[in-house]
Amino acid sequence: MGLLRVASAVSLCAVAFSIQAEQLPIEVLSAVVKDQKIADAEVLLQRNGAQNVVGRTNAQGQVTLTSEAADDASNLLIIKKPGYSNLVVKCPCKGMTYAVSPVMENLDGLRVVLSWGKTPADLDSHMIFPGNNIYFDSQKGDDAELDVDDTDSYGPETITLQKKHYGESYVYAVHDYSNGDNPGSRQLSNSEAKVFVYMGQSLVRTYYVPKNRSGNLWTVFRMTGSGDFQDINTFNGVTVDAANVLNEVKPLLDDSVAVTAVAVSSSAQTDAKRLNVQGEAAYRAGNLDQAIDLFRQAIELDNGFGKAYGNLGLAYQKAGNTAESIWANRKAIALATGSNAATVRAGAYYNIARIYEAAGQYADALRHYQLAKEQKANPVYDTAIERVQNR
Repeated sequence: MGLLRVASAVSLCAVAFSIQAEQLPIEVLSAVVKDQKIADAEVLLQRNGAQNVVGRTNAQGQVTLTSEAADDASNLLIIKKPGYSNLVVKCPCKGMTYAVSPVMENLDGLRVVLSWGKTPADLDSHMIFPGNNIYFDSQKGDDAELDVDDTDSYGPETITLQKKHYGESYVYAVHDYSNGDNPGSRQLSNSEAKVFVYMGQSLVRTYYVPKNRSGNLWTVFRMTGSGDFQDINTFNGVTVDAANVLNEVKPLLDDSVAVTAVAVSSSAQTDAKRLNVQGEAAYRAGNLDQAIDLFRQAIELDNGFGKAYGNLGLAYQKAGNTAESIWANRKAIALATGSNAATVRAGAYYNIARIYEAAGQYADALRHYQLAKEQKANPVYDTAIERVQNR
């Protein structure tokens, strides 16, 4: 009888365990070709850093994961496919559609991918820069285009910049077209919208729509004329048509208009410092992928952590991720403060210049060698300037 009781208990536990298991259907599409299904993508679900569910998409780009854990922000979904940047996103994931971005070749290229849930049906991406408002009714601009437009929920909507123009600022915003005449709507805030920013081979930033906000315009980020990536993350209620979203965000194209830094808690700063130290140890040990991941986690917690950006730039460069290195070095330049700031800026400009020179972009290389020299005199910079000028 004792054995029967044990067997019954085990059986009941197994039943309870299976009842708790949740089915998570997920669809994976291309970020740049409308409705193109991505087959044979590896889809992983992680919780607390431990991988516990793995699946692969079928020919229709679909996979269903079975998870015993709650479908919440404690889970990370990771999608991998050769030739595409890895996608990493916080759940909830059930029933969601995600889009993967092909690796980009241009050093100054950028791709922004918007995805969301079932409601509202139509969210619109806007990339606004001097003389341009890239959106569904103006799909091509100066070295920029709307690759994919979506009007029936989930996304993706994708805008690609083939080359960011130095000296010009860019602002990216999301407009709730479905509620364009309802500035007090909360559907955008409740849409589970996410914005993924890709450079080179990598996903470099992810933005999650702020919760419990009223408004139909989410202004997400700005790139300044010098290339500094600034989080904005503000909500507004507007009653303008899509074409006039331009006028709502146009003042932000002036870099002298300050962007309020996102508040960071003391605990987040402490955790970011810990992750940065771990990243430095991984870098010294030659574990570049791990170092990059740790530095990225640090800046996700504290986007004003200049040292982590500098370390990330070095790790990216050593790993051959040159476009990503340029992005990280630009942020390190913008965040440099204190008595050592000029040295930090000079070194970062020099690193950027070396990348451009190696790629044969000599005008860009010369500009950045000269910027390094403006920060701090160094015969190395003089030699580099002369070398590039003689090309």
